[in-house]
Amino acid sequence: MPRSQLKLQLDELLPYGMIATKKWLSFQGMSLHAIDNALKSKKLDALAVGVYARTGMPVTWQGAVSSLQRMSEYPLHVGGLTALELLGLGHYLSSEAVKTVHLYSEEKLPTWLSKLNPGIRYEWHGTKRLWSTTLAVLDKYSVEYSSREDLPPLLVSCPEKAYLEMLMGVPDSVSVDHADELMQGMTSFSPKKLDALLKCCRNVKVKRLFFWLAQRHSYAWSKKLKGENYDLGKGKREISKGGKLDKRYLITVPEHLHGSK
Repeated sequence: MPRSQLKLQLDELLPYGMIATKKWLSFQGMSLHAIDNALKSKKLDALAVGVYARTGMPVTWQGAVSSLQRMSEYPLHVGGLTALELLGLGHYLSSEAVKTVHLYSEEKLPTWLSKLNPGIRYEWHGTKRLWSTTLAVLDKYSVEYSSREDLPPLLVSCPEKAYLEMLMGVPDSVSVDHADELMQGMTSFSPKKLDALLKCCRNVKVKRLFFWLAQRHSYAWSKKLKGENYDLGKGKREISKGGKLDKRYLITVPEHLHGSK
C-alpha cells in the first residue's frame, strides 16, 4: 500500500487522540500487512498487545473511552459520579490523587484499558443489577459530551440516570452524606425522565434511597413522583449501620440526617 494511501486510511480509521485494536481495524477493512507497515514506519504506536494509537500524540482518558464506545459490541456509557462531574453537577466531589472514571456496561471492560493512562482508574459497573432493560434501550437517557473538538463526543448518562447510577455505590463507595450533598444541586431534574428510569430500575435500595433523598429537599419535580407507583420491594434495608430507620421507605439512614430538613 502506498504511504499516502496508508495515511488516508489511518486518518479515517484512527485519527489522532483515538485508539483502536487490531481486531477492530481488521474488521474495518485494514489489512494486517498495512497495520504492520504502519508500526514499522512509526505511524502507529503499540500501547498494549494488539492496541494502537497514532504516533506523536498522547491518548487522554476521554480519547480512550470515546474509542472504546466506538469499538464496543455492547453499549457503554460514562455514568455515575463521572457523568455528574462532566455535566457540572459534581460540585461536591472530593479531589482524588488518582482520578476514577466510572463506566457502565453490560460487559466487562477490556483488561488493556487499565494500562493506558497513568493517574486514571477505570471503574466498571455492571448494569444488569440496576436496569431491567438494556443500555441500548436506555440510550435516549444519555447525552453527548464533547471534551475536545478533534474527538468524537462521549456518550454520557443524563443527570437523572447518572444520579441513580451513583446511588448504586451507597454506602460502599459513596456515603449517604455525599449523595445528599449532590441532591442539593439537582433542582431541575425531569420528572418524566425519572418516571421512566425508576420504572425500569430493578434495584430496590436505589429506588428507596432516591425517594428518601428527594423528599428531604422537596423540589418541584419530586412532588410529581409517588413512591407507591414503583416497585419498592418488601422488608427493611440497612444502608447505614447503626442508623435510624425511616419508617416510610424502610431504610436505615444516618442519625444526623434522620428527620432533618
